Amino acid sequence: MFGERPSQGTLLKAAQFLQEELPIRLSHRVVELESLPDGLSKMPSINRVKEWYAQSFEELITFPKPKLPADIEEILRMPPSQATTFPTAVANPSLDPLMNEGAISGSRINYSDTKRGRHHSIVNGGVRMRIPIERMYFSPPPVNVVYPPEVHDYNENFTRVLQTIKKRHDPTVTSVAQGVLEWKRKQKAGRIGQNIQEWLDRFYLSRIGIRALIGQPNARSHIVFELLKNSLRAVVERYGVDNEDQFPPVKVIVVEGGEDITIKISDEGGGIPRSALPMIWTYLYTTMSDEGLEDTIQEGIQGHTVPMAGFGYGLPLSRLYARYFGGDLRLISMEGHGTDVYISLNKLSSSREPLP
Repeated sequence: MFGERPSQGTLLKAAQFLQEELPIRLSHRVVELESLPDGLSKMPSINRVKEWYAQSFEELITFPKPKLPADIEEILRMPPSQATTFPTAVANPSLDPLMNEGAISGSRINYSDTKRGRHHSIVNGGVRMRIPIERMYFSPPPVNVVYPPEVHDYNENFTRVLQTIKKRHDPTVTSVAQGVLEWKRKQKAGRIGQNIQEWLDRFYLSRIGIRALIGQPNARSHIVFELLKNSLRAVVERYGVDNEDQFPPVKVIVVEGGEDITIKISDEGGGIPRSALPMIWTYLYTTMSDEGLEDTIQEGIQGHTVPMAGFGYGLPLSRLYARYFGGDLRLISMEGHGTDVYISLNKLSSSREPLP
């Protein structure tokens, strides 16, 4: 985000942004966890997650801000028009190349501004409004500034706070899943209702956003690992562990297009019945019993990881990751043969963050 060798000033501005933004997102989730439907908020595991979020919120708002000299404060407040350096702005190649010159409509008379080296057009009797693609919404501080030791100390200490928060929140996915299981057992419910499913989507999408700000591991690795695991498991279960020589290959195709990077994963694991397809995108959909699932979840909580299988979260979480980063995940099944999964990832940095 900030280059290979960000300056202490750049890191300081990033830390100051996070110190303002993260408490807002954490507080929204705390309020939501306190007002879940049908008594879900009262489950012990849900309360534990709420306490983690509240504790992280408290640590961030009480973290001491650096006391900086007036000249350094002035540099950090420098508006973009006074900044000395800017990253190179690149036009979106998927858009009409004339879009950076304004709206395309009506009659047009072209002329050139040789002084500025720019091209404009007359539309319906007026000069077209130009969309300045070079305009930057983040102004990096000048690179030649010598920052006082307080800046370095603040950056180091704030990084440690973020690392603590990240570790604390690592078992959030499995802890929330355990809370839903506790609720199911108390309510004697067979399946999770649509209202809970929609809340889980919102909550986990917000978690992905928080993790992306703190330092999210490669989302593509998470998605591809989950889908390859599903394909390999389906093949082994269809052909049997003793018939390794007969296993058909799982095929992976990666294609870079103008707007997206598309990954296709194909297996011959027998496919999924059409009646079961709507259920694969729901949370905790698994053939494992609640008792076995709870044991699996407990292993994930203790190891701060998501279990390998039987958890019922892999596909919906993978689709959330893809959608958060401007892409999508689609699955096409041919029962009796196998499954094709398509992962589309936006490569243009043109998608907005899907905040819940």
